[in-house]
Amino acid sequence: MRAKVVALGVGIAAVCTVPLAITVTADAAPDVVLSRGHPVLASSAKDAARTGVMAVDGDPATRWTSGTPAITQWLRLDLGRAQAVTRVRLIWDGAYARAYRIQVSADGASWTDLHRETAGDGGTDDVKRLKGTGRYLRVLATQRAWASGYSLREIQVYGPGPAVKAIPVTSAPATVPAAARGLTDARKRELAFQLVSTAENSTLDWRGQYGYIEDIGDGRGYTAGIVGFCSGTSDMLALVSEYTRRSPRNRLAGYLPALRTVDGSDSHAGLDPGFTTAWKRAAADPVFQKTQEDERDRLYFGPAVTLASSDGLRALGQFAYYDAAVMHGMSGLRRIRAAAMRDVRTPKQGGDETLWLDEFLDVRVAEMRTEEAHTDVTRVETAQRAFLRAGNLDLNAPLAWRVYGDRFAVRK
Repeated sequence: MRAKVVALGVGIAAVCTVPLAITVTADAAPDVVLSRGHPVLASSAKDAARTGVMAVDGDPATRWTSGTPAITQWLRLDLGRAQAVTRVRLIWDGAYARAYRIQVSADGASWTDLHRETAGDGGTDDVKRLKGTGRYLRVLATQRAWASGYSLREIQVYGPGPAVKAIPVTSAPATVPAAARGLTDARKRELAFQLVSTAENSTLDWRGQYGYIEDIGDGRGYTAGIVGFCSGTSDMLALVSEYTRRSPRNRLAGYLPALRTVDGSDSHAGLDPGFTTAWKRAAADPVFQKTQEDERDRLYFGPAVTLASSDGLRALGQFAYYDAAVMHGMSGLRRIRAAAMRDVRTPKQGGDETLWLDEFLDVRVAEMRTEEAHTDVTRVETAQRAFLRAGNLDLNAPLAWRVYGDRFAVRK
């Protein structure tokens, strides 16, 4: 059993760069318990008998146990109103976290670190002298000691109070809520498409881009459609080929020989002057619209999300992989990922999700800057990186971001 004291500035940057000063203390903080009986949301639960509620019921014989194989798991407490937090006491079961963060939030979406533990050894962690305020408090576990997951018997949050009267809680979600399921959730999937559209087409309305087509001078020929299919990178050829299979007499079928010829170059040979007009007219065909969506999912969205999920990433990481695949192709995404893995472990490998994504985005930015047409890296730095710095790994709305000088926002 141990007691630990940590003094730490707020923000992820401080967590990553400031050495932690930990001292042993035996004194008890005079503050009141703020957490007992308050609503709890868990990233997952083993079963109905081991939900997050069991960690705030005041009974050390009960416990919360995580229920999915994902390495990163969390418990979120609603303290009823904004509260100053000075101390958090965690009573671990056998399956403890070697690394975790204690965070506070005003809205349950953007999080600030109060404490970061990197050498946990189980038992009781009594973390004192914390300085932070928030309605919500989260314990974010990022490295487990046992393959079985995490298990907490009690979380006790202290502050000067007064404590808000607890709302009686009899049950809690046993699985990840829709907002945290990643891009398999329909709303998050739609958000991912909107985010890509702001970078590819400067609009949230991705469905309005079936007829978009132009040569943007990046050496890839014509760029067109909802994710920028290119005449020079094979995906436009694949799209028109599939469209022709589904609708043999379509307006674009006659351009297939030219698309095969220009594939791998920025040439328009055989496409001008009629191809752009034919593309825009084809965009009114529901079959062509559906084919664009299906090819987007087959070539980019599906493979990228599958790879991100296998790396243990949530919605933000899944989107970061998808956006990289759209710009660099799946082969380019894999190169970026491989380069990042030389220095940082993925969550699946036991690494910290935030640190992994930070490294992945660093490598992505470096790759973008090797291409003259992509030296503006705002689609990463003032969008994805901004979400990461806010601790918004689940891409929870509201969101605000900037891309190529334009501002965008999604409220819900």
